[in-house]
Amino acid sequence: MRVFVTGATGFIGSAVVPELLQNGHTVLGLARSDSAARSLLAAGAQVQRGSLEDLESLRSGAAASDGVIHTAFIHDFSNYAASAATDERAILALGETLSGSDRPLVVTSGTLLLRRQGALASEEDDFAPGFPRRSGQAARTFASKGVRVSELRLPPSVHGDGDRGFVPALIKVAREKGVSAFVGDGSNHWPAVDRLDAAVLYRLALEKGRAGASYHGVADEGVPFREIAAVIGRRLGVPAVSQGPDKAADHFGWLAHFVAVDCPASSARTRKELGWQPKRPGLIADIDRPGYFEVAQTAH
Repeated sequence: MRVFVTGATGFIGSAVVPELLQNGHTVLGLARSDSAARSLLAAGAQVQRGSLEDLESLRSGAAASDGVIHTAFIHDFSNYAASAATDERAILALGETLSGSDRPLVVTSGTLLLRRQGALASEEDDFAPGFPRRSGQAARTFASKGVRVSELRLPPSVHGDGDRGFVPALIKVAREKGVSAFVGDGSNHWPAVDRLDAAVLYRLALEKGRAGASYHGVADEGVPFREIAAVIGRRLGVPAVSQGPDKAADHFGWLAHFVAVDCPASSARTRKELGWQPKRPGLIADIDRPGYFEVAQTAH
């Protein structure tokens, strides 16, 4: 299968590309820059120049392929609504191009803010009304239009070499503040997955995904946040301490809302339906190594 991959040189996409190539697919990767194009060519992929805002390039890439994996997203939390709108326009362009073809389209969203906060979220759950990112909703409109579309929801921590996400941001805050903090008693849960396990799931969803389905890329159903803070504190040689909800914003900044969310999630149906079995180390084992903290020194 010739697969068009957006975000092909990003943290997730750069794991998806070799996973596809190693399993007999060819890859057409979206590249915004010369360096991204060179990286794709070196990996053995073909190049489609463009960006998420370049809808004609997205349509061209989708039209030239047997299926699409959409991993790209503009992670600008200071203007999240605009990033979500860009994502929705991109998905609509991809879906319209694939309409009537029965080709697969796998889009990306997250488990972080599913409606059942504090309960174990399943693949059947959806997001609260008004949530700005509508990746799955936009994609599912094409399930009745001849597109084998599926939504792959990733947990808040997708970890592994090259991580520039939430955990490195937490390490940076702890290094600057001299303490590794959690909110309240830190019993709120974060699900997690290694990016290489996630890459396998993208391939399985492409190959076997059911039209209109949501899948959860969750290996750890819910790691207590205080355990994450404890590893960070021990590695940095600073205390792990509780912060009251009223002080979280001052300590964590833009991260404050996310670190307090209790969002455990299950992938039971995903594993059963697609035969996905995560094999990589869990979140705590993965971040409890020097490399994570060396990377975090230059992150953000």
